[in-house]
Amino acid sequence: MSDAPDPTTGTGGPGDPGTDPGTGGTPEPERLRYRLLTGPDDRTFCERISAALDEGYVLHGGPAATFDGTRVIVAQAVVLPDPTPTTGPVPVPRAQVVPA
Repeated sequence: MSDAPDPTTGTGGPGDPGTDPGTGGTPEPERLRYRLLTGPDDRTFCERISAALDEGYVLHGGPAATFDGTRVIVAQAVVLPDPTPTTGPVPVPRAQVVPA
């Protein structure tokens, strides 16, 4: 079996998800801030999205779907939220009106 990602499902090889196959399952040092999950529109795909949400990712935009002549293939972007919390609304500078 190959360690290369499967382009039809968006999953990696034996070490997927979130582990480095070269270290016997040791977690990777840093999670990606952005991931695009793709695959057939089935329960497995929904479970992968649910797992990403459980890991702290949030949905980014809506899903995309296409039909390959046999099945529906879907894609959903997920991102890790910015770890720097905002303390409130960001002030918007007011436009200055100069009299004519």
